[in-house]
Amino acid sequence: MEWQTVAIFAGLAVLAIMLVISMLARLYRKVGPNEALLVYGRGKTPRVVKGAGTVIWPLIESCRLLSLELMSFDVAPQQDLYTNQGVAVTVEAVAQIKVKSDDISIRTGAEQFLTKTPPQREGLIRLVMEGHLRGIIGQLTVEQIVKEPEMVGDRMRATCAGDMSKMGLEVVSFTIKEVRDKNEYISNMGRPDVARIKRDADVAAAEAERDTAIKKAEAQRAAAIARAQADQERVLAETLSQAKQAEATRDLEVKKAAYQELIKKQQAQADKAYEIQQNIQQQQVVAEQVKVQLIEREAQTKVQEAEIARHQNELIATVLKQAEIEKQRVLNIAEGEKQRLIAEAEGRANAIRLQGEAEADIIFKKGEAEAKAMNIKAEAYQEYNQAAVVDKLISGLPEVVRAMASPLANVDKITIVSTGNGHSAGMSKITGDMAEIAAQVPALFEALSGMSMAELFSKVKQIGDKGPKPSPELPGGDEPPAGKAKAAAK
Repeated sequence: MEWQTVAIFAGLAVLAIMLVISMLARLYRKVGPNEALLVYGRGKTPRVVKGAGTVIWPLIESCRLLSLELMSFDVAPQQDLYTNQGVAVTVEAVAQIKVKSDDISIRTGAEQFLTKTPPQREGLIRLVMEGHLRGIIGQLTVEQIVKEPEMVGDRMRATCAGDMSKMGLEVVSFTIKEVRDKNEYISNMGRPDVARIKRDADVAAAEAERDTAIKKAEAQRAAAIARAQADQERVLAETLSQAKQAEATRDLEVKKAAYQELIKKQQAQADKAYEIQQNIQQQQVVAEQVKVQLIEREAQTKVQEAEIARHQNELIATVLKQAEIEKQRVLNIAEGEKQRLIAEAEGRANAIRLQGEAEADIIFKKGEAEAKAMNIKAEAYQEYNQAAVVDKLISGLPEVVRAMASPLANVDKITIVSTGNGHSAGMSKITGDMAEIAAQVPALFEALSGMSMAELFSKVKQIGDKGPKPSPELPGGDEPPAGKAKAAAK
């Protein structure tokens, strides 16, 4: 039973809470952004609520909504309005008016219009607007009203601002829609301008036609002059072109002739230079051949000297060395027999010592033999006197001249360019050049050998009177192999 009692109390509590929430929801009023809520009833200044919500306590407070939306209506007085000129006109305009958004203006507007319907409210506002419009039209001319409607709207807003503010309102815009009059003043107002514009247009058209005719004539004259000048320039250009073509043809022919002459001269110079260079190369070839022959002969001489030295060394090695070896062998055998009875160790030592002495003696004898061979070789070079050198030079002259003349034998064809100046022309120039080349042979030998041929020939007799030097003897009374060979020849 207890839980049933608790459930009942809980249900009643929930129901009470829901009733309280429902009552509070009914008391809470929300106001949109386009309207204002005036709350009154506590004896104070009415409270204004905009775009929000508030709680209205029953029996204590009450509220009324006031629209803040824009009101648009026509302002068209039924009676004619007279301008500053006394002209009666009918003006139709559109006014945009709304309640201001501040709290004071909202309370003021509520005092003026809260119990009135929208048509009644618009009628009151229209009366005020028409009165101000009548006063403004009376201060202006028809031309100003027609041509400056924005100025009329600005004056209306400025003039009505004070009265509208007293009612909590503001004029957002005032625009004139139409201005009419019964006397056709407005329609006739533009006729002078129309006539003037038409007259100016006719004059401008006539002047344009005149200027067009003048410009056309001037253009035709300028075109004729330009054509004539163009024809003259064309004829002149063709004449100059033909003249330049003729000059170019003439210059081309002259240049061709000059080039042909220059080519022939250069060809002749090239042929002559080729011949000169060929002669120089031939001379160089002959000089190189002479050098090669001299080097070959020097090599042969060195080979002969080496052969002589080899024979001397063979003689020394076969005679002296064998005898010394035999002598030493006998001594070694005797000494070995003598020392055989001594201790084996002492015998070995003595044998080694004797062997070293034998080898030293052999080396000494060999060096002495080589020294004597060098002396023999030096004496042989001394006996190879200047007469032999002269003989070699004279015997080699024909070979040198033949080597220098051999390039001409290999020439297939010789082209001779003779100018006829002097005696050394044509074929005689070639023979003269060969004679000059042959005359250079002594100078070539002197340059290669470093000896003057005139001095060599002047000393030939002197050289032949000298006798041979005595040859040194070898140890033991033997003569060198070279001396023996000379004795045999004698």
